[in-house]
Amino acid sequence: MKNNRILFLVLFLFVFANTNAQGWLKKIGEKVKDKVENKVEKKTDQAIDKELDKTTTKKKGTNDNSKVEKSSVESTEKGKLESYSQYDFIPGDKIIFFEDFSQDAIGDFPAQWTGNSTGEVKKLNIAPGNWLHMNGKDAVYCYTKKIDFPENFIFEFDFVPDKDYSRGTILNIYEDDPKRPQEINDDAWPGIHGLKIVIPEDGWETTGYKPGGENLSGSSNTNPVITEKVNHIIIWVQKRRVRIYHLGAKVLDIPTNIHSTTKFNKIVFNGWDRNSHPYITNLKVTTASPDTRSKLLTEGKVISYGIYFDSGKDIVNPESYGSVREIANVLNENPAVRIKVIGHTDSDGDDALNLDLSKRRAANVKQYLISEFKIDGSRIETDGKGESAPIADNSSPENKAKNRRVEFIKL
Repeated sequence: MKNNRILFLVLFLFVFANTNAQGWLKKIGEKVKDKVENKVEKKTDQAIDKELDKTTTKKKGTNDNSKVEKSSVESTEKGKLESYSQYDFIPGDKIIFFEDFSQDAIGDFPAQWTGNSTGEVKKLNIAPGNWLHMNGKDAVYCYTKKIDFPENFIFEFDFVPDKDYSRGTILNIYEDDPKRPQEINDDAWPGIHGLKIVIPEDGWETTGYKPGGENLSGSSNTNPVITEKVNHIIIWVQKRRVRIYHLGAKVLDIPTNIHSTTKFNKIVFNGWDRNSHPYITNLKVTTASPDTRSKLLTEGKVISYGIYFDSGKDIVNPESYGSVREIANVLNENPAVRIKVIGHTDSDGDDALNLDLSKRRAANVKQYLISEFKIDGSRIETDGKGESAPIADNSSPENKAKNRRVEFIKL
Protein backbone atom coordinates (compact mmCIF):
# COMPACT_ATOMS: atom_id res chain seq x y z
CA MET A 1 0.00 0.00 0.00
CA LYS A 2 2.82 2.34 0.93
CA ASN A 3 4.59 1.59 -2.35
CA ASN A 4 1.36 2.34 -4.25
CA ARG A 5 1.07 5.74 -2.52
CA ILE A 6 4.67 6.53 -3.39
CA LEU A 7 4.09 5.51 -7.01
CA PHE A 8 0.94 7.65 -7.18
CA LEU A 9 2.81 10.64 -5.73
CA VAL A 10 5.63 10.24 -8.25
CA LEU A 11 3.16 10.04 -11.14
CA PHE A 12 1.29 13.09 -9.84
CA LEU A 13 4.47 15.16 -9.58
CA PHE A 14 5.55 14.05 -13.05
CA VAL A 15 2.22 15.11 -14.63
CA PHE A 16 2.18 18.39 -12.67
CA ALA A 17 5.74 19.21 -13.62
CA ASN A 18 5.12 18.29 -17.27
CA THR A 19 1.99 20.47 -17.36
CA ASN A 20 3.85 23.40 -15.81
CA ALA A 21 6.72 22.89 -18.19
CA GLN A 22 4.36 22.96 -21.16
CA GLY A 23 2.71 26.09 -19.79
CA TRP A 24 6.08 27.67 -19.17
CA LEU A 25 7.25 26.78 -22.69
CA LYS A 26 4.02 28.18 -24.10
CA LYS A 27 4.54 31.47 -22.26
CA ILE A 28 8.13 31.62 -23.50
CA GLY A 29 6.87 31.00 -27.04
CA GLU A 30 4.29 33.73 -26.76
CA LYS A 31 6.88 36.19 -25.45
CA VAL A 32 9.23 35.34 -28.31
CA LYS A 33 6.34 35.79 -30.77
CA ASP A 34 5.46 39.17 -29.25
CA LYS A 35 9.09 40.26 -29.42
CA VAL A 36 9.32 39.27 -33.09
CA GLU A 37 6.02 40.94 -33.97
CA ASN A 38 7.01 44.14 -32.16
CA LYS A 39 10.34 44.18 -33.94
CA VAL A 40 8.69 43.65 -37.33
CA GLU A 41 6.10 46.32 -36.56
CA LYS A 42 8.84 48.75 -35.56
CA LYS A 43 10.75 48.03 -38.77
CA THR A 44 7.55 48.52 -40.80
CA ASP A 45 6.84 51.86 -39.12
CA GLN A 46 10.39 52.98 -39.79
CA ALA A 47 10.04 52.01 -43.45
CA ILE A 48 6.74 53.88 -43.77
CA ASP A 49 8.25 56.98 -42.12
CA LYS A 50 11.20 56.78 -44.50
CA GLU A 51 8.90 56.64 -47.53
CA LEU A 52 6.80 59.53 -46.21
CA ASP A 53 9.96 61.58 -45.81
CA LYS A 54 10.84 60.80 -49.42
CA THR A 55 7.45 61.91 -50.75
CA THR A 56 7.66 65.29 -49.05
CA THR A 57 11.16 66.08 -50.22
CA LYS A 58 10.53 65.44 -53.91
CA LYS A 59 11.29 68.30 -56.25
CA LYS A 60 8.53 70.42 -57.65
CA GLY A 61 6.80 69.23 -60.82
CA THR A 62 5.83 71.14 -63.95
CA ASN A 63 3.76 74.26 -63.25
CA ASP A 64 3.90 73.60 -59.50
CA ASN A 65 4.31 76.82 -57.53
CA SER A 66 4.44 75.19 -54.11
CA LYS A 67 7.21 74.00 -51.86
CA VAL A 68 7.19 71.52 -49.01
CA GLU A 69 8.12 73.23 -45.76
CA LYS A 70 8.31 70.17 -43.48
CA SER A 71 8.25 66.41 -43.75
CA SER A 72 4.82 64.82 -43.93
CA VAL A 73 5.65 62.80 -40.83
CA GLU A 74 5.87 66.03 -38.90
CA SER A 75 3.03 67.76 -40.71
CA THR A 76 0.53 64.99 -40.05
CA GLU A 77 1.02 65.13 -36.30
CA LYS A 78 -2.06 66.59 -34.63
CA GLY A 79 -1.33 70.02 -33.28
CA LYS A 80 1.21 70.96 -35.93
CA LEU A 81 -0.95 73.62 -37.58
CA GLU A 82 2.04 75.65 -38.67
CA SER A 83 3.23 72.81 -40.91
CA TYR A 84 0.06 73.21 -42.98
CA SER A 85 0.62 76.91 -43.60
CA GLN A 86 0.20 76.40 -47.33
CA TYR A 87 -3.40 75.36 -46.69
CA ASP A 88 -4.64 78.84 -47.50
CA PHE A 89 -8.12 77.82 -48.67
CA ILE A 90 -11.13 78.74 -46.53
CA PRO A 91 -14.35 76.76 -47.00
CA GLY A 92 -17.45 78.94 -47.12
CA ASP A 93 -20.58 78.81 -45.01
CA LYS A 94 -22.64 76.77 -47.48
CA ILE A 95 -22.45 73.04 -48.19
CA ILE A 96 -23.54 72.35 -51.77
CA PHE A 97 -22.99 68.59 -51.88
CA PHE A 98 -22.01 65.84 -49.43
CA GLU A 99 -21.79 62.07 -49.81
CA ASP A 100 -20.51 59.55 -47.29
CA PHE A 101 -22.60 56.51 -48.40
CA SER A 102 -24.03 56.25 -44.87
CA GLN A 103 -27.54 55.65 -46.22
CA ASP A 104 -26.40 52.72 -48.36
CA ALA A 105 -26.30 49.10 -47.24
CA ILE A 106 -22.93 47.38 -47.09
CA GLY A 107 -22.43 45.36 -50.26
CA ASP A 108 -24.81 47.48 -52.36
CA PHE A 109 -24.06 49.82 -55.26
CA PRO A 110 -24.81 53.31 -53.81
CA ALA A 111 -28.32 54.55 -54.54
CA GLN A 112 -27.33 58.05 -55.72
CA TRP A 113 -24.74 56.75 -58.19
CA THR A 114 -24.67 54.76 -61.39
CA GLY A 115 -21.98 53.13 -63.49
CA ASN A 116 -21.16 50.64 -66.21
CA SER A 117 -19.66 47.96 -63.95
CA THR A 118 -19.67 46.66 -60.41
CA GLY A 119 -19.13 48.77 -57.32
CA GLU A 120 -19.76 48.10 -53.62
CA VAL A 121 -20.18 50.05 -50.40
CA LYS A 122 -17.77 48.56 -47.87
CA LYS A 123 -16.21 49.05 -44.44
CA LEU A 124 -12.45 49.48 -44.05
CA ASN A 125 -10.29 48.39 -41.13
CA ILE A 126 -8.13 51.53 -41.32
CA ALA A 127 -10.86 54.20 -41.16
CA PRO A 128 -14.47 54.61 -39.99
CA GLY A 129 -17.55 55.06 -42.16
CA ASN A 130 -18.81 53.61 -45.43
CA TRP A 131 -16.63 53.61 -48.54
CA LEU A 132 -17.44 53.10 -52.21
CA HIS A 133 -15.06 50.48 -53.61
CA MET A 134 -14.66 51.29 -57.31
CA ASN A 135 -13.72 47.71 -58.10
CA GLY A 136 -15.07 47.30 -61.63
CA LYS A 137 -12.76 46.74 -64.59
CA ASP A 138 -12.44 49.85 -66.78
CA ALA A 139 -15.47 51.27 -64.97
CA VAL A 140 -16.99 54.72 -64.50
CA TYR A 141 -18.91 55.88 -61.43
CA CYS A 142 -21.28 58.78 -62.04
CA TYR A 143 -23.22 60.78 -59.48
CA THR A 144 -26.71 60.83 -60.98
CA LYS A 145 -27.83 64.31 -59.89
CA LYS A 146 -26.58 67.67 -61.04
CA ILE A 147 -24.59 69.79 -58.60
CA ASP A 148 -24.88 73.56 -58.74
CA PHE A 149 -21.18 74.46 -58.61
CA PRO A 150 -20.49 78.19 -58.15
CA GLU A 151 -17.52 79.93 -59.78
CA ASN A 152 -15.51 79.51 -56.58
CA PHE A 153 -15.77 76.23 -54.69
CA ILE A 154 -13.84 73.65 -52.70
CA PHE A 155 -14.19 69.95 -53.51
CA GLU A 156 -12.65 67.52 -51.04
CA PHE A 157 -12.81 63.79 -50.43
CA ASP A 158 -11.11 60.88 -48.66
CA PHE A 159 -9.33 58.46 -50.95
CA VAL A 160 -7.68 55.06 -50.31
CA PRO A 161 -5.71 53.65 -53.26
CA ASP A 162 -5.52 49.85 -53.33
CA LYS A 163 -2.19 48.01 -53.13
CA ASP A 164 -2.04 47.53 -56.92
CA TYR A 165 -2.65 51.23 -57.62
CA SER A 166 -0.43 52.31 -60.48
CA ARG A 167 -1.79 54.43 -63.33
CA GLY A 168 -4.24 56.06 -60.99
CA THR A 169 -7.81 57.29 -61.13
CA ILE A 170 -9.50 60.03 -63.17
CA LEU A 171 -11.91 62.56 -61.65
CA ASN A 172 -13.90 64.67 -64.08
CA ILE A 173 -15.80 67.75 -62.92
CA TYR A 174 -17.71 68.85 -65.99
CA GLU A 175 -20.66 70.62 -67.60
CA ASP A 176 -23.22 68.17 -68.96
CA ASP A 177 -24.31 68.57 -72.56
CA PRO A 178 -27.97 69.73 -72.42
CA LYS A 179 -28.53 68.43 -75.95
CA ARG A 180 -27.21 64.98 -75.06
CA PRO A 181 -27.55 64.45 -71.30
CA GLN A 182 -26.16 61.13 -70.14
CA GLU A 183 -26.79 59.45 -66.83
CA ILE A 184 -23.80 57.20 -67.47
CA ASN A 185 -21.11 59.21 -69.21
CA ASP A 186 -18.08 57.09 -69.96
CA ASP A 187 -16.55 59.49 -72.47
CA ALA A 188 -12.85 60.25 -72.09
CA TRP A 189 -13.80 63.95 -72.08
CA PRO A 190 -17.38 64.01 -70.72
CA GLY A 191 -19.76 66.91 -71.23
CA ILE A 192 -19.16 70.06 -73.23
CA HIS A 193 -16.62 71.63 -70.86
CA GLY A 194 -14.68 70.13 -68.00
CA LEU A 195 -11.71 69.72 -65.73
CA LYS A 196 -9.97 66.36 -65.86
CA ILE A 197 -7.90 65.50 -62.78
CA VAL A 198 -5.71 62.40 -62.96
CA ILE A 199 -4.37 61.00 -59.70
CA PRO A 200 -1.55 58.58 -60.64
CA GLU A 201 0.75 56.97 -58.10
CA ASP A 202 3.54 59.46 -58.78
CA GLY A 203 1.76 62.83 -58.74
CA TRP A 204 -1.05 64.93 -60.21
CA GLU A 205 -2.25 65.93 -63.68
CA THR A 206 -4.97 68.42 -64.64
CA THR A 207 -6.51 69.37 -67.98
CA GLY A 208 -9.19 71.93 -68.71
CA TYR A 209 -11.01 71.12 -71.95
CA LYS A 210 -13.81 72.21 -74.27
CA PRO A 211 -14.86 71.15 -77.80
CA GLY A 212 -12.59 72.69 -80.39
CA GLY A 213 -10.51 74.43 -77.73
CA GLU A 214 -6.98 73.90 -76.55
CA ASN A 215 -6.25 71.70 -73.56
CA LEU A 216 -5.10 73.71 -70.55
CA SER A 217 -2.77 71.39 -68.67
CA GLY A 218 -0.76 71.24 -65.47
CA SER A 219 1.16 68.59 -63.56
CA SER A 220 3.13 68.02 -60.38
CA ASN A 221 4.93 65.18 -58.63
CA THR A 222 4.74 66.70 -55.14
CA ASN A 223 3.22 64.55 -52.38
CA PRO A 224 1.52 61.79 -54.41
CA VAL A 225 -1.11 59.63 -52.78
CA ILE A 226 -0.01 56.77 -50.52
CA THR A 227 -1.43 53.32 -51.19
CA GLU A 228 -3.54 51.60 -48.54
CA LYS A 229 -3.68 54.82 -46.51
CA VAL A 230 -6.39 57.46 -46.14
CA ASN A 231 -5.50 60.46 -48.33
CA HIS A 232 -7.53 63.64 -47.86
CA ILE A 233 -7.53 65.46 -51.20
CA ILE A 234 -8.67 69.09 -51.47
CA ILE A 235 -9.35 70.89 -54.77
CA TRP A 236 -9.94 74.65 -54.73
CA VAL A 237 -11.41 76.13 -57.91
CA GLN A 238 -11.40 79.91 -58.17
CA LYS A 239 -12.92 80.82 -61.53
CA ARG A 240 -10.17 79.63 -63.93
CA ARG A 241 -7.60 78.83 -61.25
CA VAL A 242 -7.10 75.32 -59.79
CA ARG A 243 -5.20 74.48 -56.60
CA ILE A 244 -4.78 70.99 -55.15
CA TYR A 245 -3.67 70.27 -51.58
CA HIS A 246 -2.36 67.04 -50.09
CA LEU A 247 -0.19 65.95 -47.16
CA GLY A 248 0.52 69.42 -45.86
CA ALA A 249 1.37 71.10 -49.15
CA LYS A 250 -0.23 72.93 -52.02
CA VAL A 251 0.83 70.35 -54.59
CA LEU A 252 -0.44 72.11 -57.70
CA ASP A 253 -1.46 75.71 -58.53
CA ILE A 254 -2.44 76.54 -62.12
CA PRO A 255 -3.85 80.07 -62.67
CA THR A 256 -5.53 79.34 -66.04
CA ASN A 257 -6.50 75.66 -65.86
CA ILE A 258 -10.19 76.03 -66.77
CA HIS A 259 -11.83 77.56 -69.85
CA SER A 260 -13.64 80.78 -68.99
CA THR A 261 -17.05 79.64 -70.28
CA THR A 262 -17.23 76.50 -68.10
CA LYS A 263 -20.17 75.98 -65.73
CA PHE A 264 -19.67 72.75 -63.78
CA ASN A 265 -22.67 70.62 -62.78
CA LYS A 266 -21.59 66.93 -62.81
CA ILE A 267 -18.89 64.62 -61.43
CA VAL A 268 -17.63 61.20 -62.52
CA PHE A 269 -14.76 58.93 -61.45
CA ASN A 270 -13.26 57.01 -64.36
CA GLY A 271 -11.06 53.92 -64.09
CA TRP A 272 -10.71 53.22 -67.81
CA ASP A 273 -7.37 51.50 -68.52
CA ARG A 274 -6.15 52.40 -65.04
CA ASN A 275 -5.82 48.94 -63.41
CA SER A 276 -6.69 50.59 -60.08
CA HIS A 277 -9.57 49.97 -57.70
CA PRO A 278 -9.56 52.64 -54.97
CA TYR A 279 -12.07 53.57 -52.26
CA ILE A 280 -13.75 56.98 -51.79
CA THR A 281 -15.95 58.64 -49.16
CA ASN A 282 -16.72 61.98 -47.50
CA LEU A 283 -17.08 63.84 -50.79
CA LYS A 284 -17.92 67.45 -49.98
CA VAL A 285 -18.42 70.59 -52.06
CA THR A 286 -18.60 73.95 -50.29
CA THR A 287 -18.55 77.54 -51.33
CA ALA A 288 -15.12 79.13 -50.94
CA SER A 289 -13.50 82.12 -49.27
CA PRO A 290 -16.34 83.80 -47.35
CA ASP A 291 -15.94 87.42 -46.30
CA THR A 292 -15.07 86.45 -42.74
CA ARG A 293 -14.25 90.00 -41.67
CA SER A 294 -17.57 91.44 -42.86
CA LYS A 295 -19.66 88.58 -41.52
CA LEU A 296 -18.11 88.68 -38.06
CA LEU A 297 -17.91 92.44 -37.64
CA THR A 298 -21.12 93.44 -39.42
CA GLU A 299 -23.42 90.43 -39.14
CA GLY A 300 -21.90 89.25 -35.87
CA LYS A 301 -21.67 85.57 -36.83
CA VAL A 302 -19.49 83.27 -38.93
CA ILE A 303 -20.38 79.64 -39.67
CA SER A 304 -17.29 77.58 -40.50
CA TYR A 305 -17.06 74.23 -42.24
CA GLY A 306 -13.30 74.61 -42.41
CA ILE A 307 -12.51 73.48 -38.86
CA TYR A 308 -11.65 69.79 -39.21
CA PHE A 309 -11.84 67.04 -36.60
CA ASP A 310 -11.56 63.27 -36.86
CA SER A 311 -14.84 61.45 -36.26
CA GLY A 312 -15.67 61.48 -32.55
CA LYS A 313 -12.48 63.41 -31.68
CA ASP A 314 -11.88 66.94 -30.37
CA ILE A 315 -8.37 67.64 -31.72
CA VAL A 316 -8.29 70.36 -34.39
CA ASN A 317 -6.75 68.87 -37.53
CA PRO A 318 -3.97 70.74 -39.37
CA GLU A 319 -6.16 71.20 -42.48
CA SER A 320 -8.00 73.84 -40.42
CA TYR A 321 -5.07 76.26 -40.68
CA GLY A 322 -6.57 78.67 -43.23
CA SER A 323 -9.93 79.01 -41.48
CA VAL A 324 -8.42 79.48 -38.01
CA ARG A 325 -5.92 82.00 -39.33
CA GLU A 326 -8.70 84.04 -40.93
CA ILE A 327 -10.50 84.39 -37.59
CA ALA A 328 -7.17 85.29 -35.94
CA ASN A 329 -6.55 88.00 -38.55
CA VAL A 330 -9.90 89.63 -37.78
CA LEU A 331 -9.17 89.56 -34.05
CA ASN A 332 -5.66 90.95 -34.49
CA GLU A 333 -6.95 93.81 -36.65
CA ASN A 334 -9.77 94.58 -34.21
CA PRO A 335 -8.30 94.30 -30.67
CA ALA A 336 -11.55 95.38 -28.99
CA VAL A 337 -13.57 92.52 -30.49
CA ARG A 338 -14.42 89.51 -28.32
CA ILE A 339 -15.94 86.27 -29.61
CA LYS A 340 -17.64 83.09 -28.50
CA VAL A 341 -16.70 79.81 -30.21
CA ILE A 342 -19.61 77.33 -30.33
CA GLY A 343 -19.32 73.71 -31.44
CA HIS A 344 -22.20 71.78 -33.05
CA THR A 345 -22.69 68.12 -34.00
CA ASP A 346 -25.24 66.12 -35.99
CA SER A 347 -27.77 63.83 -34.29
CA ASP A 348 -25.82 60.57 -34.65
CA GLY A 349 -24.85 59.01 -31.33
CA ASP A 350 -25.66 59.75 -27.72
CA ASP A 351 -27.03 63.23 -26.90
CA ALA A 352 -24.86 63.73 -23.82
CA LEU A 353 -21.71 62.54 -25.56
CA ASN A 354 -22.40 64.86 -28.50
CA LEU A 355 -22.86 67.80 -26.13
CA ASP A 356 -19.60 67.05 -24.37
CA LEU A 357 -17.78 66.57 -27.69
CA SER A 358 -19.02 69.91 -29.04
CA LYS A 359 -17.82 71.72 -25.91
CA ARG A 360 -14.39 70.12 -26.08
CA ARG A 361 -14.06 70.97 -29.76
CA ALA A 362 -14.89 74.62 -29.12
CA ALA A 363 -12.35 74.72 -26.27
CA ASN A 364 -9.64 73.31 -28.55
CA VAL A 365 -10.39 75.89 -31.26
CA LYS A 366 -9.85 78.55 -28.59
CA GLN A 367 -6.60 76.91 -27.56
CA TYR A 368 -5.33 76.97 -31.16
CA LEU A 369 -6.16 80.63 -31.51
CA ILE A 370 -4.11 81.22 -28.36
CA SER A 371 -1.16 78.92 -29.02
CA GLU A 372 -0.73 79.28 -32.78
CA PHE A 373 -1.89 82.85 -33.41
CA LYS A 374 -1.18 84.51 -30.03
CA ILE A 375 -4.74 85.68 -29.41
CA ASP A 376 -5.45 86.75 -25.82
CA GLY A 377 -7.57 83.99 -24.28
CA SER A 378 -9.62 86.52 -22.27
CA ARG A 379 -11.17 87.65 -25.57
CA ILE A 380 -12.59 84.19 -26.32
CA GLU A 381 -15.45 82.35 -24.67
CA THR A 382 -16.49 78.82 -25.66
CA ASP A 383 -19.61 76.69 -25.59
CA GLY A 384 -21.06 73.62 -27.23
CA LYS A 385 -24.62 72.89 -28.29
CA GLY A 386 -24.19 69.27 -29.38
CA GLU A 387 -27.11 68.33 -31.61
CA SER A 388 -29.58 70.74 -29.97
CA ALA A 389 -29.30 73.59 -32.51
CA PRO A 390 -29.45 72.10 -36.03
CA ILE A 391 -29.69 74.34 -39.08
CA ALA A 392 -31.12 71.47 -41.18
CA ASP A 393 -32.99 68.29 -40.34
CA ASN A 394 -30.75 65.26 -39.86
CA SER A 395 -32.52 63.17 -42.49
CA SER A 396 -29.70 63.00 -45.05
CA PRO A 397 -25.89 62.86 -45.11
CA GLU A 398 -25.78 66.35 -46.64
CA ASN A 399 -27.94 67.86 -43.91
CA LYS A 400 -25.94 66.13 -41.19
CA ALA A 401 -22.80 67.65 -42.71
CA LYS A 402 -24.44 71.09 -42.49
CA ASN A 403 -25.07 70.58 -38.79
CA ARG A 404 -21.46 69.58 -38.03
CA ARG A 405 -20.02 73.06 -37.77
CA VAL A 406 -18.20 75.62 -35.65
CA GLU A 407 -19.71 79.06 -35.14
CA PHE A 408 -17.92 82.27 -34.16
CA ILE A 409 -20.20 84.81 -32.49
CA LYS A 410 -19.21 88.43 -31.88
CA LEU A 411 -19.86 89.40 -28.25
